[in-house]
Parts: sequence; C-alpha cells; structure tokens
Amino acid sequence: MDALISLKNVVKLYRRGKQSVEVLHNLSLEISSGEFLALMGPSGSGKTTLLNLIGGLDRPTQGEVWVGGVRIDKLSGSKLAAWRSRHVGFVFQFYNLMPMLSAERNVELPLLLTSLSTAQRKSNVSAALELVGLSDRRKHKPSELSGGQQQRVAIARALVADPTLLICDEPTGDLDRETAEEILNLLQLLNRGHGKTIVMVTHDPKAAGFAARRADLDKGALVTASVAA
Repeated sequence: MDALISLKNVVKLYRRGKQSVEVLHNLSLEISSGEFLALMGPSGSGKTTLLNLIGGLDRPTQGEVWVGGVRIDKLSGSKLAAWRSRHVGFVFQFYNLMPMLSAERNVELPLLLTSLSTAQRKSNVSAALELVGLSDRRKHKPSELSGGQQQRVAIARALVADPTLLICDEPTGDLDRETAEEILNLLQLLNRGHGKTIVMVTHDPKAAGFAARRADLDKGALVTASVAA
C-alpha cells in the first residue's frame, strides 16, 4: 500500500515562559492508505501532539508533514481549514456533541460548511447513521443516548463528509469495557470493510490490539512500530 501520511524529521517545540520544551524529537513515520494505526505511550510522550500534526490542527517547528501528497504544514490557515474539512474526521474521548441538537443534526454539522444541497446533506447523514447502527435514534438528543450511542453519533459525524482519514483521540477512554469493545469493533469494520485510514491514540493495550499496527512513543521519539498483537 502507498503511504498516505508521511512525517519527515518532525520536531515540535513549545514555549513555557522562557523555557523551550521539545515534545517531538526528529520523528519520522509513514502510515499507509487503508491502515489502522494505534499510537501508544506514557502521558507526555507526544501522542496527541503527533495526532494534531497529522490532522492539521497544529504545525511542526521543524520537519515536514505530508498527507495524500499535500504538504499540509505549508498551507495557509484558511487553506488548512478547508483541507481539514474535506479530508479529516475527528473522534474525541468526550464526544463533543451539541446537547440541544438531535443525533441527525449533530451529524449534519460538518456539512453545513459545504455546498451540498439539503437533500444531499440528508442523504449523507442517513448513510452515516446507518453505518454506525443508529438509524432508529436519529431524532434523539445526546441526553437520551447512552455513552456508546453518543460516541457512535460522533463517529457518524466524523464520517459524514467521507474523509480521507479518521483521527481518534482516546475514543473509548470514557466507556466501559463492553461498550468500548463495540466502538473498537465499529472502527475495525470501517477500516477493514470500508477502507478507512484510522490513526488512534490510546492508553489501552487491548484497544491497540484492534489496530493492524501499533507505534509506541516515549519522550517524543518513536521507539517501536510493529504489527499489533
């Protein structure tokens, strides 16, 4: 498979007062199109920073970030925002749903910034909710859904614009084991059955086992990149 994502000699520095902290140290990584990669490592190892660079939410201090043949770290702010809306779906630990909106309205939100017609938006939303098994909960608000159902809505929202890749930051961190496994099975289905490229940060080795490959970070450096157990 061709590399969809390529990070070359990436360094990320943050300023804390007069002190400069290096979060990522000369990191290089390639992720293939259609791959499911789990990123693991202790707190402070740089996992979320790396995820943010891949998703275009942050820029490296040095180095290059390529996604789908585009060097995203060189895009202007407006072009990067447009690129994200077309190519990246985000799934977070705490769902980030709008409490006053129904499931279908939450899923539709990313499409409101596009030129799609109302009918096309409705069709995309229906397809996304069906894919995550929530067609019968489309009118329910987040407070009327379980944690697992809310995360499924969040995944449907991430999928609704048919992005190039899914960026998942601790997607099962707020769920019980059984519900977490359901969400991980769904992500695995999206990867294996629908060819979605997924990059997932997790602290849980069992969750990482659902991925096809695991990469471990420590103190901002890649220490292993192997097939998941």
